[in-house]
Amino acid sequence: MTSARDALREAILTGAYLPGERLVEAQLIERFGAGRFTVRLALQDLAAEGLVEIQRNRGAVVRKISLAETIEITQVRMVLEGLVAARAAERVTTAQAAELDEIGLLMRRAVETGEHRRYSDLNRRLHTLIRTIAGHGTADRLIDTLKAQQARHQVMLALVPGRPQQSLPQHEAVIAAVRSRDPKAAELAMRDHIASVIEVLEGLDDTC
Repeated sequence: MTSARDALREAILTGAYLPGERLVEAQLIERFGAGRFTVRLALQDLAAEGLVEIQRNRGAVVRKISLAETIEITQVRMVLEGLVAARAAERVTTAQAAELDEIGLLMRRAVETGEHRRYSDLNRRLHTLIRTIAGHGTADRLIDTLKAQQARHQVMLALVPGRPQQSLPQHEAVIAAVRSRDPKAAELAMRDHIASVIEVLEGLDDTC
């Protein structure tokens, strides 16, 4: 069941199934090579995660998540990721601090050379490393769920002109605070970074 759920989850997040699209059991069974019971459990799991909605007389559909809800989700993420950054600052090792420095340097080079996809990949790598350092399982699970729900608007955010140049110094501030083992500064830097994400989201057009 886990493999079918994960495969369907990935398909939704990558846009193979669009918001509002019906998820027909028979088609899912054929596509993922899973049994009917397994597919139904996968749909229920993804409904609990907020990616799927079970509608009366229509069955399962990919849930539409509005920009307003995405902003609310990001506000919650700001608190959680601030907590994670603070904990990472308390637990970071010398080797992990060096890895953070390396990512920061690569991010700066990516911005200077206009490699926006590279920068986006490094962005994910940085946040993943900070969460790994923190080792906060509950926050990890919650952040994963929240990020999945806002995947569509995250793509829109990445396309905003000048966004890498804006976020680079914010990421560098987070790195500096974590590697300096300053929990308060790390939490504040991460919250400032996520607050800037919220500000950009508030300026997006949600008609697409």
